[in-house]
Order: sequence, then structure tokens, then C-alpha cells
Amino acid sequence: MSDIQSNNMQQGKLKIRQRLLRAFSAVLFFSFAVTGAILSIAVRFFADTGRGTYPPTGPYDLGRVQYTQLILIIVMFVVAVIVTYFLSNSLTKPIEQLGKFALEIGKGNFKQNDFQFREYELEELNAALNKSAKQLEAYDHEQKKFFQNVSHELRTPLTSIKCYAEGITFGLMDPKKAGETISQESDKLADMVTNLLYIAKIDNITTVFKKVEIDLAELVKESADRQKAVASKKGLNIEYNFSEEKIPYNCIDELMSRALDNLISNAIRYAKSTVTISCEKTAKDIKIAVADDGEGISDQDLPYLFERFYKGQGGNMGIGLSIVKSIADQHRGTLKAENITDGGAMFTMTFPM
Repeated sequence: MSDIQSNNMQQGKLKIRQRLLRAFSAVLFFSFAVTGAILSIAVRFFADTGRGTYPPTGPYDLGRVQYTQLILIIVMFVVAVIVTYFLSNSLTKPIEQLGKFALEIGKGNFKQNDFQFREYELEELNAALNKSAKQLEAYDHEQKKFFQNVSHELRTPLTSIKCYAEGITFGLMDPKKAGETISQESDKLADMVTNLLYIAKIDNITTVFKKVEIDLAELVKESADRQKAVASKKGLNIEYNFSEEKIPYNCIDELMSRALDNLISNAIRYAKSTVTISCEKTAKDIKIAVADDGEGISDQDLPYLFERFYKGQGGNMGIGLSIVKSIADQHRGTLKAENITDGGAMFTMTFPM
């Protein structure tokens, strides 16, 4: 978050400096123009008061002209000062307002302002600062919510591990059964930490990901092969529904592998006998679909499946599918969940060519 604030503050300061330079240049130019205009009028006036001669002749004429000159110079000076003051104040006051607003954003106060300016540049700068404040406020809210959920999710397996460990220590539980539970909870905890690290990596706006061209069909097969042992242990078959033709695609291979792992493991969790994986390329996009023959997704859970820490029926941690959604977004793709007519659920990732 500090990086976003720093970037927006620097951009805001640069625009403010540029605006100040333009403002003071305009003030100086206007002052010189006013001064020149008044002097021109004064010269003509003096010429007209010289009784047909210029410079005027005679002691009376000369005194009158000198007196008039003094009055006009004083008036000219006062007018120039007043005009300069009001003009500079009208230009610098809104810039000061925006400068204070930018400082408030830097302090973590993301309340948007309702300033209105006549100058296009100031209005544009104000809109950019308001947009930054809105985005930072949403980001800050999501981060707070995220850490609250993380602390709750981590507490559950840690509490379970502690209870079983104490049971073994005081001889209240069978060491073998308690040890198995501790091992299972430790595995859950390790998976959760791994997922949280991926979330942190994806959400970090300063992280620069490098895209490489890979064979997407091969990547899908590799991900399925990694989970064949788990599927076999549950008596499940993994079927492939795509040709042997290569499907080249520029992507972040590490994140894409993670998304595929999460989709396939999710299908294995709910499948009764078969997990079907398809990968096809069209002229416009690439579609990867992972389907299971389980009970399907309830209407109550369907709208919230991709929200972080939302656990549907039989859900694990509520993180896996949200990671898939974030990775799809990273690649300008979409993720869709739907129920299959014959039973089960299907998740489809679509990426533009």
C-alpha cells in the first residue's frame, strides 16, 4: 500500500509543480501586460495635456504633468498589486487544497473530496487523486478483511494441533491416533500457508511477473499427472478430452500451474468416479475445463464460490478457487462455474488469444 501512496504522491507533486510554474508565469505576464497598458494610456494622456506640444511646455504645464504622472504611477502600482494578488490567489489556493488532500492520502485518510475547479488541469488532477483515494480505500479494506480471515483460519488447525499434543503429553489420548490427527492438521496448515503465499504474491502490486510461451495442453497434463496418486487413492479416473496438438500461450507458467492444480484438486474432492479435463483452442480464445461427476454446486453457494474464505458445502479452506480467479484475471481471462445437466460441476477458464 505504501508503494501506491508514494507513486500517487510523486505524480501529484509533479503536476502541482507544473501548475505552479504555469500560474506564476501567467501572473508575471499579466502584470507586465497591465503595466504596459497603463503606461501607454499615461503617455497618450500626457501628450493630450500638453496644449498641442509634447513634451508639454511652461512651468504650469510641467508641474501639472508631473503631478498627474505621480498619481497615475501610484494608481498603476496599486492596480497591478491588487490584480496580481487576486490572480495568484485564485491559482494557488486550489493547488494548496490539492496538495493537502494528497498529504491526507499519504497519511491513510482516503476520504474523497468534492472540490470543483474551473481549470481543466486542476479538475483532471483532482479526479486522479479521488480515483487513487477510492482504490486505496478498497485495497486497505480488503487487506484488513484478509488478515482477519487469515488469523481465524490459522487459529483452527493450530488449536487442534495443540489440543492433541497436550492430550499425548498428559496421557489422555492414544498417541497413534493423536499423531495421525496432528499430521493431517499440519498438512492442512502447510497447504494454507502455501495458498496464502500465492495470494500475497498475486496481490502484491509491485511484483513483476514474467510471461513465457508454453504449451498449455502439456501444462494441463503435467498438473493432472501430479495428482493422479490422490485420485487413484480415492478410486477416481482422470480423463483427458483434447487432442495432442500443441496449444502455445504466453502466460505466467508458475501461476498457471497453480490455477490448474487448484481446479483439478477441487474436482477430485467432489468427484464420485471421474474427473474430466479438456483444453481446446479456437480462433478467438483458449478454454480449459475441469469437470467432476459429483453432487454439483448448490444455488446458495454458486454466487460466492470465488470469494476468499467462502466455504461451500464440503469446502476446505475457501482459498483455492479465489486464487484461480485471481490468476485468470492476471491473464485477462475469465473463470466460470456451472452445474452439468447429467450431474456434477464444471469450471471453465477462458483466455483471449
